[in-house]
Amino acid sequence: MANVMARRADLRDLDGREAVITASHVQKSYRGFTALRDATFAVARGEIFGLLGPNGAGKTTTVECLQGLRRPDGGAIAVLGLDPARHSRELRRRIGCQLQESALPEHIRVWEALELFASLTPGGRDWRDVMAEWGLADKSRAAFHSLSGGQRQRLFVALAVVNGPEVVFLDEMTTGLDPAARRVAWALIREIRERGTTVVLVTHFMEEAERLCDRIAVMDRGKVVALDSPRGLIVSHAAGVRVVFTTDVADLAFLEGVRHVEAVRREGPRVVVEGRGAVLAHVAAALVAQGIAPADLHVETPTLEDVFLSLTGHVMAE
Repeated sequence: MANVMARRADLRDLDGREAVITASHVQKSYRGFTALRDATFAVARGEIFGLLGPNGAGKTTTVECLQGLRRPDGGAIAVLGLDPARHSRELRRRIGCQLQESALPEHIRVWEALELFASLTPGGRDWRDVMAEWGLADKSRAAFHSLSGGQRQRLFVALAVVNGPEVVFLDEMTTGLDPAARRVAWALIREIRERGTTVVLVTHFMEEAERLCDRIAVMDRGKVVALDSPRGLIVSHAAGVRVVFTTDVADLAFLEGVRHVEAVRREGPRVVVEGRGAVLAHVAAALVAQGIAPADLHVETPTLEDVFLSLTGHVMAE
């Protein structure tokens, strides 16, 4: 009955696609601290679904409940048609996970780790094939401590998918990586999806969520405050644009009367014109008409950071 409730509540945004995860009005508290407040969302088969929010937003608690590692205090959850709290052993044969604090013994070798994880879920994929697919064959005898950051991420992903899961949970997979290694990790995440696995990506990096995710649940203080595609979130919650340029001209009052302009702010020589629609074209024409032709005139489109600020009233430090 709980699974039926979750499905009825959470399939509105899937456009007829099959739901592999549904969470309906999920709540969880720890000794008086409320980690989740009425969290509701659904994940479609084959998508990269993001849980985006700052540390402490409830993202990790959410995925722990989805995996059956924690029992929610209220609400309903279904993952691949199973209740994680009651069917955790069966569920873990069908899912994979890379935890926020992933680590291995320093001296374990790549092949040993893969063989060990594969042995935990009989009937899964041949670990040798997985090792080759994720570019680790030439590192099969290397100890974990000798691997680079990117190689470690490849190993963690390989361990998460060695059982041939239908859904993979990746919790803050790129935290602590340098920009180059982070982009390698992004490519790995896309490849997981391309191989037919649904990905639930937990992150607090705005750019990561915007580049990778088909849909994003924005979380803050234990609640899902918005859910849509990255573009849909921006259009719905931060649709304006900013035209930015620098100039020494003091009087720019004429810009306030330009079509589509909503506000003009001055930050020293830097000028920010806020508006909607074709504001760039109209501002450029007005400037040229006044004999002003700034070489750095450009438009800044809204980002997920603007969305988060609009929804919560505060920025999310990364």
